[in-house]
Amino acid sequence: MRRRRRAFVAALAGMLLGLHFSPRAHADAQPLNSKLATSEWSAIRRTIDDQRKALKAGDARKAFSYATPGIRAQFRTPETFFAMVRDGYGALLEARFVEFLEGAVIEGAVIQPLRLVAPDNSVLVALYTLEKQKDGRWRIAGCVLAPSTVQAV
Repeated sequence: MRRRRRAFVAALAGMLLGLHFSPRAHADAQPLNSKLATSEWSAIRRTIDDQRKALKAGDARKAFSYATPGIRAQFRTPETFFAMVRDGYGALLEARFVEFLEGAVIEGAVIQPLRLVAPDNSVLVALYTLEKQKDGRWRIAGCVLAPSTVQAV
């Protein structure tokens, strides 16, 4: 089961990398080793959690601050970013339950999955890609929502 989940995450991560990255998005990123310390994974999860809290509170400016410079350049304003999240990533805002799954570094890309259980008990996985900035902060470089094989009760 765990091996299947990792293969699924790896496949989706590959798709995510192919769709959401440009050289400009990596300009401020810091190079990574293939393994991260527990403290780094905690910081990554805190970044995602803090952005979700800001999104749920309707604080577009704060939510936008957790995005990489490349994402901020792409959307230009917090309001445009928030509208994109609201329209395309409503599951992040509406989830009745969230759970961080085991993250992975795949070909240098940091992928942090987040399980989302919707009010109707459907389950999705949000695959976040993060980049560590030169100032040491983790920022969100992209997110893909995918159906999960897990069912909520």
